[in-house]
Amino acid sequence: MMALLKYFIALVLGTMALVSCSDKSLQKYLVEKQDDDKFVKMDIAASLLQGRNSNFTQEEKDILNTIKKVNVVAYPIIENDTADYEMERQQLKSILDQEQYKELTRIKSNDWDATLKYTGEEDAIDEVIVFASDDKRGFAVFRVLGENMRPDQMLKLMKSAERGDLDVSKFEGFGNIFKD
Repeated sequence: MMALLKYFIALVLGTMALVSCSDKSLQKYLVEKQDDDKFVKMDIAASLLQGRNSNFTQEEKDILNTIKKVNVVAYPIIENDTADYEMERQQLKSILDQEQYKELTRIKSNDWDATLKYTGEEDAIDEVIVFASDDKRGFAVFRVLGENMRPDQMLKLMKSAERGDLDVSKFEGFGNIFKD
């Protein structure tokens, strides 16, 4: 009887934990991980994305002004610590599966998988989220915060990155944590 009671209490507590996660926001999750040494974190103001020799058109400058900042949080797998990795990855997936995070696209390969989501309206996006994971290396969340961003504008901005106008060098060191 006592074992059954313990099992029931554990089940109730587990259910409560899952239900309480469902109203958790990505912002809250990222704030909670700020002091966790297992995570690598970086915040970049949008103004720092302009290269020294940038030749932005006025339209591209206006688009860049819709971006306020970029948050990047990653969990690299160190010494095959996959149990914690899987727990954190599942927690993030459950947050991003909530209704407020609308999916734009999903990309999958043999080794990794990435999901692009947003909050806001299709023509007035407040937040773009890229969640990429690799079961051998870890996961990363790129969160672009802005005001009234539009997907078509973001594509134009990416073209300026290809020309070298958008300075993405701040992210280069970040990618090194996922190298073999």
